[in-house]
Amino acid sequence: MPHSEFLTDIQHRTNRLLDQYLPSSELSPSTLHQAMRYSALNPGKRIRPALVYATGEMLAAESVDLEGAAIAVELIHAYSLIHDDLPCMDDDNLRRGIPTCHIQFNEATAVLAGDALQTLAFEILTTQPQSNLADDKKLLMLTELCKASGSQGMGGGQAIDLLMPDNLVTNNLTTNNKSDIATLESMHRMKTGALINASVKLGYLASACEDQVIMTHLKTYSSCLGLAFQIRDDILDIESDTQTLGKPQGSDLDKNKLTFPALLGLDGAKQRADELVSNALEALDKIPLNTDRLADFANYIVTRIN
Repeated sequence: MPHSEFLTDIQHRTNRLLDQYLPSSELSPSTLHQAMRYSALNPGKRIRPALVYATGEMLAAESVDLEGAAIAVELIHAYSLIHDDLPCMDDDNLRRGIPTCHIQFNEATAVLAGDALQTLAFEILTTQPQSNLADDKKLLMLTELCKASGSQGMGGGQAIDLLMPDNLVTNNLTTNNKSDIATLESMHRMKTGALINASVKLGYLASACEDQVIMTHLKTYSSCLGLAFQIRDDILDIESDTQTLGKPQGSDLDKNKLTFPALLGLDGAKQRADELVSNALEALDKIPLNTDRLADFANYIVTRIN
C-alpha cells in the first residue's frame, strides 16, 4: 500500500476510534464534551497514530493491541495543541483551518478540554478493553506516554520555548551560533520529538518483540524524525500559506520566535532536515525487518506541504 493510502487509512481508522472513545457531545457537561470532540476530531494528519501502527505492524503486533496506544497518543497531541494555542502560550486563532478551541468556545473551556483529553488518553491506555496485552505491558506503555508528555518531554519543551528571549532572533544573532542551535534542538527534541519518540516506542511495546538492539535503532530513527518534523514546520511557516497550513503563515516571524531558518538560513535548515532523514534511514537499515513503511515516513516528513 502506498504511503498516501496508508495515511488515509489510518486517518479514517483513528477518526472512527476517536468518535467511539470520546464522550458524547450531549453528555453533561455538554459544552466541555463538545469542545473535546471539536478539537480531537478536527481534520488532522494523524501522524503519531500512524507511527504507532507502522512500527507495531512491522513487529507483527496485533492491530487490536495497537488501537489503544494510537488513540492515546493522538489525544495527548490534541490536548497539547489546545493549550499551545491559548493566549498565554502562542496565542493562535486558527488551527487546521478552523478557529482554535478557545476562540470557538472560551479560554476556560479550552483549558478544561485539554486537561480532559489528557486524562482520557491515560484511561484508554490502561484499560484497552479490546486488547489482550498483559497489564505489565500496559503499565510500560503508560509510563512511556507520561514521560513523553511531562516536564522532561513535551511540557518541559513548551516551558523552555516560553522562556526563550524574544530578542534572540532580532538582536545581533550570529548565524550558525552553535550554542543557540544546540538550545533550539534540545527544546524541540522535548516539545515535538518526545511524542513522536513515544509513538514509535508504543508500537514496539504493543508487540512481542524484546530485541533491545532493534529498540536502539528505532530510538535513533524516531529522534531524528522528530527533529526533522519540527524543522520542516519552521520551513513551511516561511514558504507555505495560511490556507495550505491551516494555521497563520508567518506567525513564528511575527512573534520573533527562534527557529531553524532564523539560525541556519532557509537552505541550511533544509540541509539539516535532510541530514536527519538520512540518519533516520541509516538506523532503519540496521533493522533486519521490512522497514519500508517507516522509511516512507522519514521521506514524507521533509516533503509534506502542511
